Amino acid sequence: MAKRLYRSRKDRKIAGVCGGLAEYFNIDPVIVRVIAVLLLLPGGAPGLLAYIILWIVVPENPNQKGPKK
Repeated sequence: MAKRLYRSRKDRKIAGVCGGLAEYFNIDPVIVRVIAVLLLLPGGAPGLLAYIILWIVVPENPNQKGPKK
């Protein structure tokens, strides 16, 4: 079965993009979030634009339940 990139439903702070990337690459989500923040520091626009595009294009993981509220 092919590995697919999904936004995380259980490990999310905003939209689940960083959590989903961490699950896909099998790394700690904190590392992905730190990289995302570092991409926002120099000018902000490229990193923010990439995040928004991934938010729109990458679907949520259909096999996960969301966090309890």
